[in-house]
Amino acid sequence: MKNKSVLITGANKSIGFETARQLGLLGYKIWLGSRDKERGQAAVDKLTGWGINAHLVIIDVTKTESIEEAVQQVLKEDGKLDILINNAGISGAQPVAPSAQSISDIMAVYDTNVFGVIRVTQAFIPLLKAAQEARVIMIGSGLGSLTWVADPSHPYSQVQAMGYTSSKTAVNAITVAFAKELTADGISVNAVDPGYTATDFNGHSGPRTVTEAAAGIVWLADQAPGETTAGFYFDQNRAPW
Repeated sequence: MKNKSVLITGANKSIGFETARQLGLLGYKIWLGSRDKERGQAAVDKLTGWGINAHLVIIDVTKTESIEEAVQQVLKEDGKLDILINNAGISGAQPVAPSAQSISDIMAVYDTNVFGVIRVTQAFIPLLKAAQEARVIMIGSGLGSLTWVADPSHPYSQVQAMGYTSSKTAVNAITVAFAKELTADGISVNAVDPGYTATDFNGHSGPRTVTEAAAGIVWLADQAPGETTAGFYFDQNRAPW
């Protein structure tokens, strides 16, 4: 056992669950974050059935009280957190032209994908500081890369989802901001693009498997050099902002 813990938000299914499985098999204690108790417990039961040290933590990244309760749960049992993976996210309406996307829909996307990431990261900073060489990983998207979406020859440029794509661009900026502040505390902060993966998120239309998608996240969590920070990665390689 590594005697290290990782909390993953939105981890009861898809990429988040597969990330929990891979890290759990490497010996990490898993705090599986889920908004829904029943679905979260079912996911935890699967992990424990494979011999993984997994525990359910109910966390809604849009609710400050829920986040604080999650912090207290981890604090009471472990007193620290080695890795925080901000995985929870929603897609919003798509495909829809920017001129037609409602402000209310965009606000809902930002509440989870942007403000949720900020809320959770801020709340867990004390527990991350209590660990040695802690890591924060933001699950971003290639659709947040301005370089890629602005290139007419790139398939990402064809996606009509202003709320979602701009939320992931914001996540990249948030990554850099937290990385700059937390370097002095020995905490690395990076964003990762899992790639276009077949999940419920996109009606299982992506060509990548959750196993492939999670591998890059696991690499940042377990294998990347500790000094690796303020980066955006895809399959262990720096991706363009």
